[in-house]
Parts: sequence; structure tokens; C-alpha cells
Amino acid sequence: MLSPFLRLADLAASGKLQGKRVFIRADLNVPQDDAGKITDDTRIRASIPAISMALDAGAAVMLTSHLGRPTEGEWKAEDSLAPIAARMAELLGRVVPLQANWTEGVAVEAGQLVLLENCRVNKGEKKNSDELAQKMAKLCDVYVNDAFGTAHRAEATTHGIAKYAKIACAGPLLAAELDALGRALASPKRPLVAIVAGSKVSTKLTILKSLAEKVDQLVVGGGIANTFLLAQDLPIGKSLAEPDLVNEARAIIDLMASRGASVPIPTDVVCGKAFAADAVATTKPASEVTADDMIFDIGPQTSVVLATIMQRAGTIVWNGPVGVFEFDQFGQGTKALAEAIAASDAFSIAGGGDTLAAIAKYGITDKVSYISTGGGAFLEFLEGKTLPAVEILQQRAAG
Repeated sequence: MLSPFLRLADLAASGKLQGKRVFIRADLNVPQDDAGKITDDTRIRASIPAISMALDAGAAVMLTSHLGRPTEGEWKAEDSLAPIAARMAELLGRVVPLQANWTEGVAVEAGQLVLLENCRVNKGEKKNSDELAQKMAKLCDVYVNDAFGTAHRAEATTHGIAKYAKIACAGPLLAAELDALGRALASPKRPLVAIVAGSKVSTKLTILKSLAEKVDQLVVGGGIANTFLLAQDLPIGKSLAEPDLVNEARAIIDLMASRGASVPIPTDVVCGKAFAADAVATTKPASEVTADDMIFDIGPQTSVVLATIMQRAGTIVWNGPVGVFEFDQFGQGTKALAEAIAASDAFSIAGGGDTLAAIAKYGITDKVSYISTGGGAFLEFLEGKTLPAVEILQQRAAG
């Protein structure tokens, strides 16, 4: 189980924010087009509850985030949070002033909000500088981390400041992420099913090994599944795979089997001759893949098997589509899986960019119990790694 941490909601409910200076680290790293126009404001909208909670409780609120990959100490217009300030003003129905060069001091009164410029422009942010963290801690009475997407990084605004602030707590978005992940992995309703897909076993090997010790069924997809097909001595033609990791795949299958758990291997697949939008899709048994075939999706028989697994599941953790769903002829497996998860009574949590794209494409956003906002942090939590930004909040809560 996750160790306890202090929550902004509790401080607000108990009246402890009235007249206090509150510093919120949000994740406002939104995608923009070449003209700087925001193309998806999901993260901005997700930050509003913490801001409103602090303002409604009578706090003076300072808010910051990173945006893109600025060079520390070098200010450039394209690194500015100005577009975010404008969109936030629309959402909140109030002026949102933007302040640069804020580490030396911020003028903000109770009931006011000020957005502090891109925190990664400050020298020492990425290296978690103690000097910078102490400066920032002096700006506030209460530090709030509401940026799950950066929780796997120890930086000055995600970790250092939490060491030195008088009070350090989790905002509602971070708290919700940790509650959902804890429910899915720490105390799951069984059977616990994990879907891990992607192009390479090597990038997800530690996650696969960690989950193999916990889950009842481990569904592999994409290029990862091809390596597992090889491990079962099945042909994969020219498909993307990592033959040097076949033994690792076999070890995971054996570990699962020793626990009475399983890795369902595809019995039929959808192949093409080239990775292209106009490639012809051919469905065939997994045992009949030819030398010039490339596997791009699971077949309908396998889809039915996976749908049955989802139907019986108590908890589902989903990271990665099971086929090249960007091409419709190779998207039926992912579509069937998405619809099965949507129809399941299981508690489901999904994360990772491609997974979120598949959820949006197949219109099941409101049918997934919890959609994680953090890609890297979500994966590291699945690996069983400690998230530095969460660990420091737990340490502060423990006194």
C-alpha cells in the first residue's frame, strides 16, 4: 500500500489555507502548433480543480509548470506560458497575470492567482538545486504538487521545494492518480489483468517482469507479442521483434505459469506485406505466418479470447494498443479490446499516449474507470519504482 500523504483537499476543508500563500506545481505542458496555438487543453482543464480549491479557501495562489524543453537560463518567447495564461483566464473567467523572473519574490494577495513563467528556464531546476528549491520554498506557506506527469523526476519544483516548504501536500489530480494506481496494483480486485503493448520488449522488460509477479493474466501486444510468439516457436516472418530477448520472454511465461497465471499468446493474427496505410490485411492462424509477412494486429479469435478475459476481470491495467490501430485495417484488435474493457465491470485504469489515442478513437473515454495523465510516471509506477515527487510528500507527512 502507498504510504499516506497530506492532501490539499484536507487543508482547504479545515480552513488552513485562509490568507496563506500557496504554490502549486501543475503539469501544463500542452501541445501547440507552429503558431503557438494550443491544440489540446486537457492538462490545463485538469489543473483547474486545485486552483479553484485554493482560491475558494481564501489563499493567495502562485502556479507554475514547465513547457517544452527550454534551455536553463536562456529566455525565449516560444517557451512562454502566455498561451496557457490566456486559456486559463477563459476557463476561470478571470484575469490570469503572468510573471517572469519570479524566484526572488511574487506579489499576490488572498483570492488572487498569478501564473509564474516556465519553471524549467530557472537555472538549477532540472538538477534539483537546493539553492533554487530553498528560494522557491520561501515564496509560500503551502507547496502543492499536482503534476503527476512529472512525479518520476526529482526536480526543484517537484522535489526540492517539497523538502523545504513549511507544508507540502498533493493536489487533487495527483491524489486521484495515486488513489487509482494504488487501487489497481496495491489492493486490486481479482482477477488482475494487465495489458502491456509496444514495439519493443526491451523498453518494457522491467514492467513485464514486475507485473509477472502480481497479475493473473498478462496480455502482450504489438512488437512485444511478436517476441513472445518467437518464444513459443511460432513463425513471425519479417515482423518487428527482438530475438535476443526470447529467453526473457520464456522466463516471464514460465514465472506466470508457476503462479497459476498466464500470458495469453495470439492464436491468429492480421498480417500485411508492408507498413503502409494501403497495405492489404490478411487474417491467418499464428502458425501459418509466411516469411514475407509482417504481423500488424491480433486476429478475431484472439480478440474473442481477450474480450472474455476482460469480461471476467476484477481489475484491468492497460498500457498500449495491441495492433497498428492508426491504420483501420489493422485496428480491429485494439477496437475489440477497447470495447471489451468499456463493457467490463472491472475497475480499469489506462495510461500512455498511444493508449489514450486509442481510447479517444474508439469513443470509450467515459467507460474507462480512470485515465492516467502521466506517461512516464504511469510506466514507472507499474515497474514498481519509487516516484521521487511522491516519496518526498510521504516523508513530509510522516514528519
